[in-house]
Amino acid sequence: MNVEDIRKILIVGAGTMGQQIGMLFAVNGYEVMIYDVSEDVLKKASDRIARLADRLVQIGKFSKDQTQKALERIQTTTDPENAARDTDLINESVPENPELKGNVFGMFHKLCKPETIFTTNTSSLLPSMFAGASGRPERLCALHFHDIMITDIVDVMPHPGTDSGVVDLVKEFAERNGQIPIVLNKEHSGYVFNNMLMGFLASALTLAQKGVAPIPEIDKAWTGVMHTPAGPFAIMDTIGLGTVAMVIEYWAQKTNDRQANANAEFIKEYVQAGKIGVKSGEGFYKYGDAA
Repeated sequence: MNVEDIRKILIVGAGTMGQQIGMLFAVNGYEVMIYDVSEDVLKKASDRIARLADRLVQIGKFSKDQTQKALERIQTTTDPENAARDTDLINESVPENPELKGNVFGMFHKLCKPETIFTTNTSSLLPSMFAGASGRPERLCALHFHDIMITDIVDVMPHPGTDSGVVDLVKEFAERNGQIPIVLNKEHSGYVFNNMLMGFLASALTLAQKGVAPIPEIDKAWTGVMHTPAGPFAIMDTIGLGTVAMVIEYWAQKTNDRQANANAEFIKEYVQAGKIGVKSGEGFYKYGDAA
């Protein structure tokens, strides 16, 4: 497969990142199918994608004409066979669970054509954790996006069994979508930026969990010295506390680190109370219109 052969993209997972990535590909002229297991989730995703399109126009990233045409290229489905039909590349954004990701890729391995490229948008897991279950480990690598509203940086990360030609192809594909790929030499949890970010967030959580200072004061310490618009807790609200909690808990259990487990319990209290961040209207902070 050459990069010119990639025409139809399947986004697996209709959450925030699936919505953003789907819109990015559609703006760049690709036919996009978004798959999820729930019609209700897909309906909400479609509404949010329409609002995302307006926001991208407002900040000057794309024109109104570009986003309108992009919306016409995006379809949704709960039918795996329909989702897989004629797909050239998959990008997956399901919850951070290696068994789940392996099962999802394994299902699509049976439904997609042999040349389809599998990519994962995992934030913290390693592709090798589910490469075998995918059915085509040589055609699997990470293609990880950050918030498309603020950056064009993406991570391209192979696992030991990824074909080098697939890495080159995914890198070129990212560039065709206006992205700046950071190609890793080997697997590393959290890639480059996320690895640094998780250390930063863990430090902030430890300070709060130990009662060293109130959350607003911890954020103020960072924003006041570094002159950034948001501190660590505001950043976590933007990411989504459900995602942050899942990542922290997974690695806390893997490493059996006492403080990491305490941090996981600290943040889970917010999640269990329905305070998951900006998208719910409240996390560590309260927000006005949740949308």
